[in-house]
Amino acid sequence: MMQSGISASQELHTAFQKLVSDEAQRGLLVTIEKESLVPSTVLTSSSPSFSSDLSLLAPHLTPKTALYIILRRYEPSSPAPFVAVTYVPDAAPIRQKMLFASTRLTLVRELGIERFRETIFCTREDELTEGGFKKHDQHNEQEAPLTEEEVSLGEVKRKEAEEGRGMAERKSHVAGGLAMPIADDAMAALTALAKGEGDNDNLVQLVNGPSRIIIIYANRFQQINIPAEKMELASVTSTPVSSLSTTISSSAPRFSFYRFTHEHNEETQSPILFIYTCPSGSKVKERMLYAASSRSAQQLAESEAGLKINKRIEAGGPGDVDEASIMGDLHPKVEVKKAFERPKRPGRK
Repeated sequence: MMQSGISASQELHTAFQKLVSDEAQRGLLVTIEKESLVPSTVLTSSSPSFSSDLSLLAPHLTPKTALYIILRRYEPSSPAPFVAVTYVPDAAPIRQKMLFASTRLTLVRELGIERFRETIFCTREDELTEGGFKKHDQHNEQEAPLTEEEVSLGEVKRKEAEEGRGMAERKSHVAGGLAMPIADDAMAALTALAKGEGDNDNLVQLVNGPSRIIIIYANRFQQINIPAEKMELASVTSTPVSSLSTTISSSAPRFSFYRFTHEHNEETQSPILFIYTCPSGSKVKERMLYAASSRSAQQLAESEAGLKINKRIEAGGPGDVDEASIMGDLHPKVEVKKAFERPKRPGRK
């Protein structure tokens, strides 16, 4: 199961099989409804031209709504004639951005990854025009990037290879989402937080930093000059709850682990909070990456560092995280219903 927990509906499987078998159908638009991937619109055209198909998209693209787009791009005889596009405009709601970004691989995996020659992530309507695809193709010819499946496979192979050579990177056994290696100092900080060590330090912030991928082809190593990602330590601080909004970054996503010591019902409590913040001004790649790996970050802290996460909090930015909202999440007020009182008869006192 992917990080978002969303899967393809039977309606989508049926619609996609119809798209595969009927060449008059040029594309399929897909959205997310009630925790499922569902078909929304079938694109049909009398012209077999891909550039003509792109003109069919314009009425369906809006600046605030994310969408999956499956297009028939390559020759019908090809076993992989389709391209899968994830369209996530910058003005879309933050939760929608995270949801569509973290579910994009689920779409092609469940429909059959062998059917798709490429997957594309875009944020602007002009990227889905003939000119936009020409730029995309030119970029691919210049850099020949790996597919996301190859990157994921390469990361697994890299961790296995590094562990075999005695390198110091920790191995992450995380189910679901995008699993990443973690730097030693970041793991040490999480472990200290779990044990209550560190001179009252109670806030650990992690970032996804660049590393390098090593892919194994036919039992030989090949180093690829494209960025992978690794969880790194951003900071360890002693931070009162009133300063969280100014301590956590307001310009880039963060995974923050916070020990919140407070009084409730005349009892001192110190729960661990996992706070995932993703400001609206973050780069598209950052939003996509953090959305796909947030569940892994939490599970890694629990399984390897020994942290017991008492509450998971997701927010657009640190300004949305304050003492009142945290207390409301940890200790929701219980509404006490009053007993029904029979109204008095008229005339009686």
